[in-house]
Amino acid sequence: MFGICNLAIIPLRFEPNDRSEIVSQVLFGEHFEVIEQLKQWSKVKLHYDDYEGWIDSKQFQPISESDYSQLSQDAIILNSDLIEYITASNNLLIPIPLGAELSFLNHSTVNINNYDFEGMKISGIKPKSNLINTAFMYLNAPYLWGGKTPFGIDCSGFTQMVYKLNGYKLLRDASQQSAQGEALSFIEESEPGDLAFFDNEEGKIIHVGIIMEDNYIIHASGKVRIDRLDHLGIYNAEVNRHTHKLRVIKKII
Repeated sequence: MFGICNLAIIPLRFEPNDRSEIVSQVLFGEHFEVIEQLKQWSKVKLHYDDYEGWIDSKQFQPISESDYSQLSQDAIILNSDLIEYITASNNLLIPIPLGAELSFLNHSTVNINNYDFEGMKISGIKPKSNLINTAFMYLNAPYLWGGKTPFGIDCSGFTQMVYKLNGYKLLRDASQQSAQGEALSFIEESEPGDLAFFDNEEGKIIHVGIIMEDNYIIHASGKVRIDRLDHLGIYNAEVNRHTHKLRVIKKII
């Protein structure tokens, strides 16, 4: 069985329970494979990054295997504004966040409600220099574990969505992203748009941010914010101390 998210944002949970931890979110237009079903819950694997979790079975639209295959081959088209609206023939309005997928609107067998979108779209691979401009769209977004939108986002959701909006694929979690790309030896070798990863006392990667010019970094910690970056890690001038310990810098592009 296969499905597509036809609501603005739905939670992807660790277990099939409304009280379970939200490990990520499924945004409007994202399609997936249903790999297990219970009475009220469906375990899904997202096509974009193979991330798995449980969603409420009332919160998606089933699609055929052929439609899933076609959507998987289509170029990704995304909403490029902070919030926009999908309209339907019955005057229904659905708000959708930055990064919602719009590719399925071109398929009548999936777009059964005749949804229409007249807002700004983005598609294709953009220059690496565009990453920081995209990152600024999330500035001051509140931190939310599992979040992927300007209304709540976590550190790796932030980096994944910024890269996705520019045509580059990152995996979902910071630890997974740290296995991608080419490691750099020094901060001085990095360019704006490269990723910096941070670990805890056990050596586990627990945080990621996007390097900016002049030894600054934009990252989600409490909110999406800009701090200093040095060879020790992230220095937060507001609390006058280092808050994250640098582990590795990766060049993805």
